Amino acid sequence: MMRVGRAVWLVTALSLYGVLGIVAMPLLTHGPSEITPMNAETESTHAPEVEVAVWLTLPDQSKRLNRESPLRITPGDGNAAEGYVIALDDTIRYQKMEGFGAAMTDSSAWLLMRALSDRQRTAVLQNLFTRERDGIGISYVRIPIGASDFALHDYSYNDLPPGETDPEMARFSINYDEAYIIPVLRAAQALNPQLRFMASPWSAPAWMKDGGQFHGGPLLSEHYAAFAEYLVRFVQAYGEHGIWIDTLTPQNEPLHSSDSYPTMLMSPDAQAELVRDHLGPALREMDPATRLIIFDHNWDLYQYPLDVLSDPDAAAFVDGIAFHCYGGDVRNQSRVHEAHPDKGIWFTECSGGDWSPQFAANLSWNMRNLGIGNVRNWGNSLILWNLALDENAGPQNGGCRDCRGVITVSSVTGEVSYNVEYYVLGHFSKVLDPGAYRIDSTEYAERQPENVAFLNPDGSVVLVVHATREVTFTVTWRGSAFTYTLPEGAVVSFKWAGSGTLA
Repeated sequence: MMRVGRAVWLVTALSLYGVLGIVAMPLLTHGPSEITPMNAETESTHAPEVEVAVWLTLPDQSKRLNRESPLRITPGDGNAAEGYVIALDDTIRYQKMEGFGAAMTDSSAWLLMRALSDRQRTAVLQNLFTRERDGIGISYVRIPIGASDFALHDYSYNDLPPGETDPEMARFSINYDEAYIIPVLRAAQALNPQLRFMASPWSAPAWMKDGGQFHGGPLLSEHYAAFAEYLVRFVQAYGEHGIWIDTLTPQNEPLHSSDSYPTMLMSPDAQAELVRDHLGPALREMDPATRLIIFDHNWDLYQYPLDVLSDPDAAAFVDGIAFHCYGGDVRNQSRVHEAHPDKGIWFTECSGGDWSPQFAANLSWNMRNLGIGNVRNWGNSLILWNLALDENAGPQNGGCRDCRGVITVSSVTGEVSYNVEYYVLGHFSKVLDPGAYRIDSTEYAERQPENVAFLNPDGSVVLVVHATREVTFTVTWRGSAFTYTLPEGAVVSFKWAGSGTLA
């Protein structure tokens, strides 16, 4: 087939079982002695007095990502001797951040384009994809390749009558997506030029699978090459619409099978073979800038990516490992990182829902595990599940019946509610740019404030803090300091000008 390069693209421009069993606990972190710091110029140890911007969310919802009066970071150690200290060192840098966002499922796109008026849609997209006023500036969006459990119905880009096959992809088409999925992605992209896209399939076309249906079953080995071609065609076709797929996974949740919505079983050996012999070479031939990320499943199944990466020929095509939250512990991300420090760690799915409706509890769990905990365990992204769902947790396609989107869109009036996940994302996406580095900050212990810090490409410094109890703490940086008191369960993001642009 014809290969289209990245330059042309730019020019042509859920298995929820076990959620309640996840236990929040102190998170494994890694200090400077456990990594090789990046080269960074050591500048003056004293910074001049600078203004610190502050965004605050309180568990009682009286403040939700509110812009507070600025602070001053001044020379000296503040009141460090009187309380907890969060010491930042921006000369010690860890992983580069990719972005923060959610999935533009078929259901989400349909709601944004069909359930909202033009005026409502404009306001919602500005809030989601810009930093203007209350906007959070989402920077990463995940796209299902074909139908998922949140779609209007089952479909792929090469659906055939029973008994027919098309290994050459002669009948491949993304016409379905051109109605409203691609238009809303293009609208988001126009609002945020930094926006990046990830893509993941829930199932191969039914004719490629054992059993010949979307719901469950493995990919037939004789169709590995055809499935690889199918995925590459998707990347190419989206590129022709000006949407460059930054990262691609071979299969969503490869160890989960359902008879009620699109799923596909794929063992570690099968994924290694697919990547090694078919998808990796085909993707690299088309455009090596699109990165290949394996696994895309839960923390407790972390042995799976280790098994895939034990094949060195498959590992040569792999850029990273993607994790979901629906089982296990976030610290398993660090276990995989320690085994393969040359591979990135992506976090690509977690959903809230009616099983946990309390704003305060969700704010704390998300910050501890998905925001701060994920990043401190080498995560370079935070991508939640549905960007938008309606008041009935839909439209649904046989999956979760009580999931919650980042926003809720009334299918009757178009009224939009911004859920706790919106503010969790905003505490990062509003202040961080793609390409920021996590920097060294004081590890936290029981009762100390949980925190993570970053250095933006423009040299600005960001610190996000979550309090498990009311706490007063002092932040120290380059010989200067400020002190802040945070109520129990609250979250605050700080941002201030650093010492020049990031080299």
